[in-house]
Amino acid sequence: MTTETQPSGAANPPIASTLEEVARIAGVSRASVSRVVNGKPGVAPHIVEAVTAAVAATGYVPNRAARTLVTGRTGTVLVVVSGADSSLRQWGLGEVLADPFFARVAGGLMGSLRPRNIDPVLMLAVSEPERERVVNYVREGNADGVLLVSAEASDPLPGMLTRAKIPVVLFSRPSEPAPISYVDVDNHEGAALAARHLVARGCRRLGIITGPVEVAGAEDRLEGFLAAARRLSMDDVATAAGTFSVDSGAHAMIQLLAQGVDGVFASNDNMAVGAILAAHEQGLEVPGDVAVVGYDDTIAALMCRPTVTTIRQPIEAIAAEMARLLLDVIDDPGMPARHEVLAPELIVRGSA
Repeated sequence: MTTETQPSGAANPPIASTLEEVARIAGVSRASVSRVVNGKPGVAPHIVEAVTAAVAATGYVPNRAARTLVTGRTGTVLVVVSGADSSLRQWGLGEVLADPFFARVAGGLMGSLRPRNIDPVLMLAVSEPERERVVNYVREGNADGVLLVSAEASDPLPGMLTRAKIPVVLFSRPSEPAPISYVDVDNHEGAALAARHLVARGCRRLGIITGPVEVAGAEDRLEGFLAAARRLSMDDVATAAGTFSVDSGAHAMIQLLAQGVDGVFASNDNMAVGAILAAHEQGLEVPGDVAVVGYDDTIAALMCRPTVTTIRQPIEAIAAEMARLLLDVIDDPGMPARHEVLAPELIVRGSA
């Protein structure tokens, strides 16, 4: 069996037609060439050097289909944005990639995979047929695993993937304990950073615009903010519910302003932008009359006026860790679920 493609027509340098030809030129065995071109560990450096030189000299190109037969790997993973009963149902991939948060996550995951010679395939799963398609796509041998960004606590896809024994790594902690690997940011500490910053700049009455409390990250941010406020002797924190949208942030801000708040933490940047717009509509200055802190550090925080002080999620670092974890799970399907939690960072801008 060969593991190469042979372009038509003359070529210069000549194209190797078999692994045996590369092995002959390198002066090593065919098995050694196979290990080098398939990225297997444990090959002596001088053999790697000889094979690499022979591949360059001959123009040898591995054939992915043949290599899959040898290694059992496709070199492809799915990047899936999934949700159940949410506004995602109205979205296509274009809308997902236009959303500041999802775009940053998807871009970070893809940027982490390509240097590893892994081809990412982006899919949107917001209905039962689409979720089944994701599971079947991997079961049918089209991908080696799934990097999952789930937008709903009630999303059934994580459970479907784990029950099917498909390698999967989730962005953020699931709402309910599950045998699934995930990478997240320390949302408790991120919210605490926001509370401490608002108090340090002199705010006397704090408020929080929560995300959907059934989402684990939103719940963690609420708990972290309230706990930090109590430690700072700010026991009377006003709360208003949002849905992570700009409009919901504006509506929640009106409720908080009616309660006399002068320092607001919005659980994502979209809601922080809505809060600032609502304050302006009521003739208030930000941060002069009311200070606002967001969360995520998306492009929305930079496009608002004033720019939004926010809690940065290290999206690129989370993406890189997700990719590394998934490749580990693919290599060792019996590996116990692993959980990685990274540190957030306060980014001070104009709104607080």
